[in-house]
Amino acid sequence: MELRLYDTLTREKRPFVPIDASRVRMYVCGPTVYDYAHIGNARPVIVFDVLFRLLRHIYGVDHVTYVRNITDVDDKINARAAERGISIQDLTKTTYENFKADVDALGCLPPTVEPRATEHIDAMKEIIERLVKAGCAYVAQDNVLFHVAAMKDYGKLSNRSLDEMIAGARVEVAPFKKDPMDFVLWKPSKPGEPSWPSPAGITTPGRPGWHIECSAMAWKHLGETFDIHGGGIDLVFPHHENEIAQSRCAFHTNVMANYWMHNGFLQVEGEKMSKSLGNFVTIHELLKDWPGEVVRLNMLRTHYRQPMDWTVKGLEESSKILDGWYDIIGDETNSSGSPDADFVSTLCDDLNTPNALTQLHRIAGEVRAQTAGSAQIELKRTLRASGMLVGLMAQSRRKFMQAYPRRATVDETKVGSLIEARRQARAAKDFKESDRIRDELAAMGVVLKDSKDGTTWEIAR
Repeated sequence: MELRLYDTLTREKRPFVPIDASRVRMYVCGPTVYDYAHIGNARPVIVFDVLFRLLRHIYGVDHVTYVRNITDVDDKINARAAERGISIQDLTKTTYENFKADVDALGCLPPTVEPRATEHIDAMKEIIERLVKAGCAYVAQDNVLFHVAAMKDYGKLSNRSLDEMIAGARVEVAPFKKDPMDFVLWKPSKPGEPSWPSPAGITTPGRPGWHIECSAMAWKHLGETFDIHGGGIDLVFPHHENEIAQSRCAFHTNVMANYWMHNGFLQVEGEKMSKSLGNFVTIHELLKDWPGEVVRLNMLRTHYRQPMDWTVKGLEESSKILDGWYDIIGDETNSSGSPDADFVSTLCDDLNTPNALTQLHRIAGEVRAQTAGSAQIELKRTLRASGMLVGLMAQSRRKFMQAYPRRATVDETKVGSLIEARRQARAAKDFKESDRIRDELAAMGVVLKDSKDGTTWEIAR
């Protein structure tokens, strides 16, 4: 089964051929830990978790290395810590733990490695020393800057003109720069900021620029060249463009990664997400009202490369879809089934999750059309195994219902007794009593669903 991925650098969808099939390597830019992550941050986390799962399915669990970094030294972190009157270490520890809890709730597998920027300062300094030695970077007023002119095809990833790159990079004007596009690899620390001994013969303590950290962490955990580099479309320029320049010039390679993948922008209710508009939504806030699995499914209903409009209506639709699928698989947790071949094939077409979800609807329809028996059981297991490949239907229906934050809890024993009493009343054709019991259950917030296989129930939304 051929996996095809769209490469931002070559602007084409092409067959994925790993450098080493026994060690498929992927790097994805992770969070800057200074506050709760917003729903836009969740998109790359979910998208590349799906790719991680698919790669493991194709090449084997032990043959895929997924690195997602943690930025724990940054201007925003410094400012937020000062604003709260706490140490930078305390801020990053708490915010990372919050992020981890949120993405766990979204059903994301932990990456193979989650390196921290502050643990790779020596690697950053080594790359900087290499760049200075190669004439690709220079020291100016205790800063080390990358000289963009040293990278002949700089800008190829973003495919922008010089004027567009200058505007997009929000170039900082500094008299010591050789060129306005040159960017910081290392800078002197201000009082109260984290600092380390500087590279390149600089005596003033300093700290790394943003872009250099990913070059260092990718190098240390995946090598000079690896298979896939991913992140949000907003990172293409300048962050990923600068990563490429740093890594290629430091290691004298033709490429940094063979495939560059980027997810599209996300807006909320038709508008750009902004605190000033009051539509800034964090993952943490969403999880108070919706199960992580509903949030995940809603994200997967739009192809990862397309812009996405995040709406409450979409969440409601996703919730109904999941309810239907869980009604089918019930409390069966047997994981012996295999994913449907057409489902996997669709997913292998550049992570076409919308069409893959259509395949799940097809399988669900086949289950409903099938009479009870071994064939139906196998179809249910296929449905569940297919869903699990994209991080859905990994639990029983009952656990899913119990974990729904907006649904009231009820006495399940009492519900079961009332449903049995209603069954007996219906068998005795005492429809008045049957209706009375249904009304009693409805007053408890319980909705009954009668089918040829019996009666199931759920908590009303």
